[in-house]
Amino acid sequence: MMHAVSVASSPAVDRLDATFRKVAGRVVPYIFVCYLFNYLDRVNVGFAKLDMLDALHMSERAYGLGAGIFFLGYIACGVPSNLMLQRVGARRWLAMIMVVWGLLSAAQMFVAGPASFYLLRFVTGAAEAGFFPGLVLYLTRWFPSARQGRALTLFMAAIPLSGVVGGPLSGWMLAHFARAPGGLAAWQWLFLLQGLPTVVLGLGMLVLLSDRVEQAAWLAPEERAAVGEALRRDRLEQPKQLADGFGAVLRNPAVWMLGLLYFCIQAGVYAINFWLPTIIRSSGIHDAATIGWLSAVPYLAAGLFMIVMGRSADRLRERRWHLAVPLLMAAAGLAVAARFPDSLAVALGALTVATAGALTGLPMFWPLCNGYLSPAAAAGGLALINSMGQLAGFASPYLVGWIKDATQRTDGALALLAAMAVLGVVLVLRMPASRVNR
Repeated sequence: MMHAVSVASSPAVDRLDATFRKVAGRVVPYIFVCYLFNYLDRVNVGFAKLDMLDALHMSERAYGLGAGIFFLGYIACGVPSNLMLQRVGARRWLAMIMVVWGLLSAAQMFVAGPASFYLLRFVTGAAEAGFFPGLVLYLTRWFPSARQGRALTLFMAAIPLSGVVGGPLSGWMLAHFARAPGGLAAWQWLFLLQGLPTVVLGLGMLVLLSDRVEQAAWLAPEERAAVGEALRRDRLEQPKQLADGFGAVLRNPAVWMLGLLYFCIQAGVYAINFWLPTIIRSSGIHDAATIGWLSAVPYLAAGLFMIVMGRSADRLRERRWHLAVPLLMAAAGLAVAARFPDSLAVALGALTVATAGALTGLPMFWPLCNGYLSPAAAAGGLALINSMGQLAGFASPYLVGWIKDATQRTDGALALLAAMAVLGVVLVLRMPASRVNR
C-alpha cells in the first residue's frame, strides 16, 4: 500500500527546497551530460555492428562475446576504482576515468578482427569501471535519502536519452559516412566522433564540480550549512544498517541479494541496448537511418516514464512497488516481443514497454541500498553491487548472440530475459517495506 507523505510548508522548508534546487541545477545537468556520453560510448557498438561484422568477417557470437567482455574488465576493476575514488576525491578520479575511457572508446576504430575487438572492449571496461558507482556515491554526498530518487532519476534519464539521441545520430553517421571519407569506414567514424567528446567533458569536470558541500563556493555559507545539516540528520535517521564496512559487506547475504536483483534488471537493459538495432533489422527494415529513428521510440518512452516514477517514489516515500511494477513491464514486453518477432509493429511496441520498464528499474533500484549500507560501507558496497549487476552486461549479450547463431532468431533469449525480470520482482517484494521505503 502506498501512503502519501505530507510535509508542512514553512519559510525554512521553502528555503531548504530552494537550496536543493540550486544544488540540483549545478550538479545534476553536468553529470547528466557526462553519463549521456558514458552510455553512448558503451552501447554504440550495437550500431557499429551493423557494418563492422561484415567488414571484419566476424560472427554474431563473436560480436556478443566482444560486447560482453567489456564487463569482465568493468567487474575486475569496479571495487578498486571506487575505493581509489575515496582516497583521491571524486572530482579528480571521475575526470581521469572519463579522459582514459574516451580515448579507448575512440580507439575502437582501429579494431581489425575479433582479438583486437576483445582486447579494446576489455580495457575500455576496466577504465570505465568506477564511473557509475562513483557518480551514485557522489550524489549521496549532496542529497539526503528522501531527495535521492528524483536526483538519480534526472541524471539516469541520460540512459534513455542516449537512445533517443544516439539511435538517430548513429544511424545518420553510418549512412552519411558510408562512402568512407578519409579512408575510414562509417563504423570507424562512429567510434571516433562519439568517443572524443568524453575527453573534453572529463577535463571540464575538474573546473565545474566540487567534491563536497563544504567546498562549494557557489553556495552561500548559510546554504552550505543548511545542506550539511540536512545530510547529517539523514544519516542519523537511517535504520540500523546491515553492513558497516567492506568486510561486513562481503559477509552479508542481503548485499548479495541486492547484487542478484541488479543483475536481473541489467540483463534486460543490456539485451535491449546491444540488440535493439538487430531486432529491428530482423523484422525487415534494412536502412540504417530508419533503424536509428525507430530505435529512438523505446528510449523516448523510457525517459518520460522514468521521470514520472522518480517523482512518484520520492513523493510517496515508496520504493518497492516503484521497482516491481517497471520490472513486470519489462517481463511482459520481452515476452510479447519473443512471441511476435516478425511483426515490426507488435515487436517494437512490446520492446517500448520493456525498455521503459527495464530502464526505469535502474534509478528505482539504487535508493533501496540506503537501507542496507552505512556511509562507511557505501563506496565498496555500491561498487560490489554494481559489479555483480554488470555481470549481466557480459552474460546477456553473449547469450543473445549464442542463441541467435544457433537458431537464427532472438525470441528464445528474450523469453529467458523475461523470466529473469520476474525473478527480480520476487526479490524486491521480499524486502521489508520498513527498511527501504524512505
